[in-house]
Amino acid sequence: MNTPTDAQKHPALGKTMLKRIEQFKDRWTSHGTKSGLRSISDKLSVARLKTYDIFTEYDDRFLEKISPDISVAVWEEGSILFEQGSYIDLAFFVIEGFIDVFIEGIEGTASQAVPIFDLSRTMLGGTVEDLYSGDRTVVMTSGRPRAPEAKKDHSITFLSTMDFDLPAGATARLGAGEVTGEIGALSGWPQSVTARTASVCTVLQIRVPALRMMKRKSKGLSKRLDDLYRERSLVAQLKSTPLLRDCPEHFFDRLKGSVELVSCQPGEEVVRQGEPADALYLVRSGFVKLTQRFGVGEIVVTYLSKGMTFGEVEHLVEGIDSWEISATSVEFSELVKLPGKLLNYLVAADRKIEEKLWKSATERIREAGFSKRNIQHSEFTQVALDTGLVQGSSILAIDLGACTRCDDCVRGCAATHGGRPRFVREGDKYKNLLIAKSCYHCRDPVCLVGCPTGAIHRAGIDEVIEIDDPICIGCSTCANNCPYDAILMHETDEVWPEDMVPTGLRGRPRNVASKCDLCHESPEGPACVNSCPQGCAYRVGSIEEFEALIGT
Repeated sequence: MNTPTDAQKHPALGKTMLKRIEQFKDRWTSHGTKSGLRSISDKLSVARLKTYDIFTEYDDRFLEKISPDISVAVWEEGSILFEQGSYIDLAFFVIEGFIDVFIEGIEGTASQAVPIFDLSRTMLGGTVEDLYSGDRTVVMTSGRPRAPEAKKDHSITFLSTMDFDLPAGATARLGAGEVTGEIGALSGWPQSVTARTASVCTVLQIRVPALRMMKRKSKGLSKRLDDLYRERSLVAQLKSTPLLRDCPEHFFDRLKGSVELVSCQPGEEVVRQGEPADALYLVRSGFVKLTQRFGVGEIVVTYLSKGMTFGEVEHLVEGIDSWEISATSVEFSELVKLPGKLLNYLVAADRKIEEKLWKSATERIREAGFSKRNIQHSEFTQVALDTGLVQGSSILAIDLGACTRCDDCVRGCAATHGGRPRFVREGDKYKNLLIAKSCYHCRDPVCLVGCPTGAIHRAGIDEVIEIDDPICIGCSTCANNCPYDAILMHETDEVWPEDMVPTGLRGRPRNVASKCDLCHESPEGPACVNSCPQGCAYRVGSIEEFEALIGT
């Protein structure tokens, strides 16, 4: 039996309304309208939401607020909900049916997998010895490279994020009441498994903004999701951690029930310098800024990203029983807290753990010393945190010392995108660099939040964010959400048709949002970089690359 099309189900609707139905569906699937989505609900009423157990403890006002980010979908058997390695902003709660999750081998990456929690990692990705050896060479993505020659490996590294503790080729089956996708979605990691329906399946699909609000408001849901993380991922991640890799199995039974999972909002203080220190923290996701008092103020010692740790110094160094630093969450962050008593138990049981902690503590002390002796490094780290550079995976930087203001970068961008440039050659300046108003392609993009049609989305299995012109209604939500003014609103010299939905757009000028898409469909790469005759435009993906570029 063939499933009727939207046109057959709604014969009286105009083409624009049918397109809007299609747009709504597109918002809720990582594959657009081509995969096995049998049906999807319209915006759910508060009464309908309350028929599902997960929403019963919330009040009507809250449910109305989050309802645009919730949908009920029915998927055909054999449909792929998401693929291993993809970025999604959805959690799938199973109402009826079954979902199989499994891990597929990724050719050429097994040997490159590294543990998510690594005591030796510094802000610059390696060890502190790299800072002192002067080996901070990076590669700039430029048509005419002017930075030092590349020395580092360009192969992709996959952190061991495992949503499920499964061996390659194994399958776990989820049924009614279970959830998948939430660990990667909330942390901003690519999904570590593929999820495929094992039967006709009805699921609640909840986008990350709503899921975060629900988790903050409900201790019950927060505990449920944290328990799932403990059950599916925590032990696998801890076992891969260099600190605990050689521990006997019974250690992890105690760890699993004793560690604390900490969720932080932007600007939330995790620990304060001078207060009693009683734990080691592991960063699951987000960014944490470490500061110390310096003179009459304070300086940024470093920032920590996914997989990094702090607290080793305070736990080990005799005479230090209070925090030597203050730690503040820069954005939404998820941490794992190992209480001091648990650390004492581990150290007493295995002296190798103490040796590893000492090595890490030594490097943390040296890293702090490096920042204090290089105040400019500390200042730039603060600038990077304030301006969001730490979020970016590809930021357009222009060397003003070589730039002739010819605007060939803008013209090249416009020529590649139908006459409409996707960035503005202006922005924040730091020393000789201009940080252009071009999309940063953030690791945790807030521009995705609240788009009513799903026009702005991740482009496949990478960090590129793009906008689909045909389904953009020009509401400016993404442009207003972007903290870096990197999304532009353009006039199209068209008006919305008389059957347009929402009706308030009918007859009004049609505007669309546009932003840099890294020319990801072009084999030549970003036109802004390739069009620069002076070779002074660069795409950089980390603040260490900025610092290296400043010095060239």
